Amino acid sequence: MPDLNVVLLYMKKVVIVCDGSSLGNGGDNARAAAVAVLGFGGVWKAFGEYLGRATNQQAEIAAAALGLERLKEPCQVLLLSDSRYVVETMNSGWKRRANLDWWDRLDRAAARHQIEWRWIKGHAGHSIQEIADKAARKIAEKGKVDARLLDDLAAGIGTVVIL
Repeated sequence: MPDLNVVLLYMKKVVIVCDGSSLGNGGDNARAAAVAVLGFGGVWKAFGEYLGRATNQQAEIAAAALGLERLKEPCQVLLLSDSRYVVETMNSGWKRRANLDWWDRLDRAAARHQIEWRWIKGHAGHSIQEIADKAARKIAEKGKVDARLLDDLAAGIGTVVIL
């Protein structure tokens, strides 16, 4: 069995900033979306998913899963989310009483990665979080993923240092 420190040394280091949005949260006409913005080696790529009728909490879980699912190999991940629900559940093992199918998806997506789950305050000027938020709201409004919008938003990020 290889030494974990040696394995971590060779894993790619990726940043994921994710956000979910649910317009009409909890209502019969709710329209939800999830977005994950991935950064590796100074290059950023945004991914989105229209979820349809889902709550904000479900969209937040889906956003984290979406980012992790896009990784093609095991990575060291710094995952930033403005959802305390997601971050505290993954960090502290908060009891899962609802959204079990959504948590299963996230657990499967996270299984092969080394992840640091970090909460960031939403709508507080974090440029990449603002991009993820804007994109999630747009996808929820339109009811479909707009790949061009995601590409344009990611292209505008440039080089960002995440501490």
